[in-house]
Amino acid sequence: MTQTISQKPVIIEHKGSVTWLRLNRPDRLNAVNAAMIEGLIDGLIAARDRGSDLVVFAGEGRAFSAGFDLSGLDQQSDADLLYRFVRVEQLLQMIYQLPMTSVALVQGRCFGAAADIVASCRKRIATPDASFRMPGLQFDIVLGTRRLARLIGADAAFDLLETSRIFTADDALKIGFLTDIQPAEDWASHIDKLTIDAGNLGDDAKTALLAATRDDRGLDHDLAALVRSAATPGLAERIRAFVATQVKK
Repeated sequence: MTQTISQKPVIIEHKGSVTWLRLNRPDRLNAVNAAMIEGLIDGLIAARDRGSDLVVFAGEGRAFSAGFDLSGLDQQSDADLLYRFVRVEQLLQMIYQLPMTSVALVQGRCFGAAADIVASCRKRIATPDASFRMPGLQFDIVLGTRRLARLIGADAAFDLLETSRIFTADDALKIGFLTDIQPAEDWASHIDKLTIDAGNLGDDAKTALLAATRDDRGLDHDLAALVRSAATPGLAERIRAFVATQVKK
């Protein structure tokens, strides 16, 4: 059955030299399910193939994303969940290695895998009321940890991951998790400016700059660490136990 645009988990829009990837499960706070992961990967491939200068991630509705979709766990095996986490890590590495500027626009809640998506982007902008949380280690998942430590420093990353605490946009800006805080009504003009900036260099120069200002040496280690953590037997049960603790709070 063909999906309408409103039914697709990711809306892909090309506007001039900008590709927009809109998380489109607002009734589920844009929780990241398997279809959304594949939709984002498809969108990144399309942006790369058409030579976009800018890729923008945004969330429909009142939240950027509540994170990894934890519904239907009774129907998910350890192997199913392992594969989904591997695809998330592959998505994060694609964002990190993009040959064009990536931007995340965050409103409301941005938890779990969604926060890892934001951390993989070059420009990370949020509304003043945005909130963030990275609880993966509560069920023994090591996802994006080295990239986070490179972004905000080892001590700050250790604190956020050890405590799994919710942190505010102000907190995120202070530690470098965000590059800016702006009300949503200012986003359009800021994207216009970023589009101009992203077009300043030719393709070869831009690719070289992006490659020279990131550290690719640990990417295989990141994937291996994720697989080792997720492959430990009992993954589905660990996630169910985590969900149960959240319901009680």
